[in-house]
Amino acid sequence: MSELTHFDAQGRAHMVDVGAKPVSHRVAIAEGVIHMKPETVATLRAGDHRKGDVLGVARVAGIMAAKRTGDLIPLCHPIGLTRVALEFDTGTDRIRVQATCEVQGQTGVEMEALTAVSVALLTVYDMCKAVDRGMRIDAVRLLEKHGGRSGSWVAEPQSGEPK
Repeated sequence: MSELTHFDAQGRAHMVDVGAKPVSHRVAIAEGVIHMKPETVATLRAGDHRKGDVLGVARVAGIMAAKRTGDLIPLCHPIGLTRVALEFDTGTDRIRVQATCEVQGQTGVEMEALTAVSVALLTVYDMCKAVDRGMRIDAVRLLEKHGGRSGSWVAEPQSGEPK
């Protein structure tokens, strides 16, 4: 395992100095799932939720969260995102959210993609909790990252996923 970069030689937390790193195109893709009653998913698909377009609101919340990641994660650099996109895939009893974040910068965008997914899922929960308190958020993870000194990384498929 590599050395933890957010601690100095004395073990104190610090923000990593990225000033000498070259600017490059960086991309990160993350996902997460919220499980819910089939009736709740059907209501969202039909656009019949009394609070309005739940997935539209969740998309905007995820984009806003990605832009504010540096304010939420103490040692995360604030960065100028060039793209944030969220996609929703509805199943019978779940909604999968996937976020893609991009930047031309000196540090990656993994935390922004993970934050976008997390806040989008929390927004769905918040808007649907009156009708389905048993919803469960899980499987939030990084799927891919590209760019920077370490290059590309792609997650191994989880059990039950196509390879």
